[in-house]
Amino acid sequence: MKNQKGFTLIELMIVVAIIAILAAIALPQYQNYVARSQVTAGLADITPGKTAFEEAVNNGATTALTTAADIGLQSPTTRCSTIAVTHTVSSGVGSIKCTIAGNPKVSGKTVEWDRNASGSWSCVTGGSLDAKFKPKGCS
Repeated sequence: MKNQKGFTLIELMIVVAIIAILAAIALPQYQNYVARSQVTAGLADITPGKTAFEEAVNNGATTALTTAADIGLQSPTTRCSTIAVTHTVSSGVGSIKCTIAGNPKVSGKTVEWDRNASGSWSCVTGGSLDAKFKPKGCS
């Protein structure tokens, strides 16, 4: 009798089942990773606007900054469906807000930089963004 080489049908089915189980676990984790990276990328899209905002405030801007173009940003971007800018001339208080576009888990949620009267910036998320999607340092 000849020795048979190869795998039986049962062995192949077991391998396919193991791969399916691993994929069922990995796919949701990957989707969460993509969603978190989109929020972080949205924050990165608006971060350069902080410099122009500070420059305008420190140079004594007499008109409020109200659009993304006022601080050198494009709106929309691939990661931000809208970029909103608010600014109070008298106090220097303001914000730069990105409304996230993309993954359904984070689409429509917001991430923003808020400036207080003393000139400190803080990252804030909105739209009930789940904590697992928040960039480090954001509240």
